[in-house]
Formats: sequence, structure tokens, C-alpha cells
Amino acid sequence: MIAIGSDHGGYDLKKRVIQYLEEKQIPYQDMGCDSKASVDYPIYGKAVAQAVAEGSCEKGIVICTTGIGISIAANKVPGVRCALCSDTLSAKMTRLHNDANVLALGGGMIGDNLALDIVETFLNTPFSNEEKHQRRVDMLNF
Repeated sequence: MIAIGSDHGGYDLKKRVIQYLEEKQIPYQDMGCDSKASVDYPIYGKAVAQAVAEGSCEKGIVICTTGIGISIAANKVPGVRCALCSDTLSAKMTRLHNDANVLALGGGMIGDNLALDIVETFLNTPFSNEEKHQRRVDMLNF
């Protein structure tokens, strides 16, 4: 299960990512928001992050205009490793090396096609399980 949430600036991209998830038959839980009316991104970043940290969702996707604010909010939740990615290589490497469990996207920064490629890469790249990477991920739990 994928938790997904956005503020108003990420709403349109969130709807496109949800369409992608549905096409791929990937279960998801939409944590909001529900429209393009102005809302506060920390609410939705926290909701997605908590679902991942509590284990009700395996991974999360958070979206705001730049991806910056909502990624900061998500990373406040213990156990969450949220990475803001604007290219597929970053998405691949953050899964391989950091075992990131939440992806942040900037709805005003990247187009739909690139965003969907990033989502696909993030969701389909496993953690490497190399000892050095696991050791470093463990060190993030402070």
C-alpha cells in the first residue's frame, strides 16, 4: 500500500500519480488534500509519513509545489526517510543506498512524464542490503 498526499500546489500531480497507481493496480491511500484550495503542507506530509512509520503503508509519496516543505515535514516523523527527487537516478540511488521510504516531488518543478518515471523507479528499486548502506541507514535512527 502506498500512502500519497499533497498540498494545493501538488494537487494536480497527485491526481496524475493516483491515475498511474490505479493503471498499475498498485493499492494506495489518499491522505489529502481534496482540492486546489490553499492548505498547509505539513498536515499532509505528516499524515503520509505517519502511515509509513506505523506500517499501514509500505511507502509514501508527498507532493507540494517544490517538494521541499512537504519533504521536511515528512522527515520530522521518526522512521521516515523522505527523499526529494527530480530525476530518476536520484530515485534509484535513494532506494539502493538510503532505503528511502517516502518520495517527495515538486508539482511545480517537473512535468507529469518525468514525475511518473521517478515514481516508477522509486517503487520498483529495492534497497541494496549492502552492509555499508544498512549500517548508514541504521545511523539515521537517532
